[in-house]
Amino acid sequence: MAVPMFNLAPDMTVSRLCLGTMTFGEQNTLLQSFQLLDKAFDAGINFFDSAEMYPVPQRPHTQGRSEEYFGRWIRDRKIPRDRVVFATKVSGPSGQMTWIRNGPESLDARNITEALENSLLRVQTDYIDLYQIHWPDRYVPMFGETDYDPGRYISHISFDEQLDALGRAVDAGKIRYIGLSNETPYGVMKFLEIAQKEPHYPRIVSLQNAYNLLCRNFDFGMAECCHHERVCLLAYSPLAMGILSGKYFSLDKGPPDARFNLFRGRYAEGESRYNLSKTSIKAATESYLEIAEEYNIHPVSLAIAFVLRHPLVASAIFGATTVWQIQEVLNACSVNLSDDIIADVNKVHSRFPNPCP
Repeated sequence: MAVPMFNLAPDMTVSRLCLGTMTFGEQNTLLQSFQLLDKAFDAGINFFDSAEMYPVPQRPHTQGRSEEYFGRWIRDRKIPRDRVVFATKVSGPSGQMTWIRNGPESLDARNITEALENSLLRVQTDYIDLYQIHWPDRYVPMFGETDYDPGRYISHISFDEQLDALGRAVDAGKIRYIGLSNETPYGVMKFLEIAQKEPHYPRIVSLQNAYNLLCRNFDFGMAECCHHERVCLLAYSPLAMGILSGKYFSLDKGPPDARFNLFRGRYAEGESRYNLSKTSIKAATESYLEIAEEYNIHPVSLAIAFVLRHPLVASAIFGATTVWQIQEVLNACSVNLSDDIIADVNKVHSRFPNPCP
């Protein structure tokens, strides 16, 4: 079955499956990355997502390789630039990645401009189709946190300054559209509100947040914002970092090169958010695996098809380190989940709501 398409913007159509590149340059060599990109592109996927900080786990000497590998693939395969939709992201402030603009320190105009120019150089392209703020400049609970603590409020770069910098890049032809990632309803609405102030301020077209069987937080508050404001969801981690494939609950706890095994103790954000020792995660996942078995559906197909059926999801951003993993995800495009399956899924969700926020 062909990969379905979605009109993300008036003149930008994306495949409803998007290949994420955050393994390129760490888990995957250049040759392996080319093989994954070939498989995806030949199957009809035209949408590819990266970030200036990739690959992960992030390290000084690998930073930027994911973008670089994608750019080299386009040139090596002589693919016309307008045949692919390339998305990448500027890192928000962290203080941990000192090799990226000293932290990065903030998302002020200088940092946004410098990050964009460096991404363009690494990819060796004239423009980015979708440029996203990877996480907010201000304090927000994210990456597994759920409660907002007013005591942690810090001063932050204004929405105006961020939109002004992005707008100048759009006017210069270096960005086609902008999006947000790991955002809150407040952030989405403020970016939309401020964008109305100046003619050259761009309007966000997408939000890239986690959405999967173990994390449906988007549906509370954020879905209403996106529905009324015509902002599409790019759902990342549709397999919950591979947990929903079931591989980590096999007798051997998954292959040694699986991410949580390969990087044990080195991937704090992933390990805290997707804590395999957490009882609710294990119980929920096992219940979803039982549903897949009962209805004779591959667990990957169940997970991906569930995300794609959401009316606000434009594309599901998945990662893969092998060609056969891409094929497993592609197979989900031919799966239609019945009302009975969804009812069973929702019963599990009511017992174990959002164990991976």
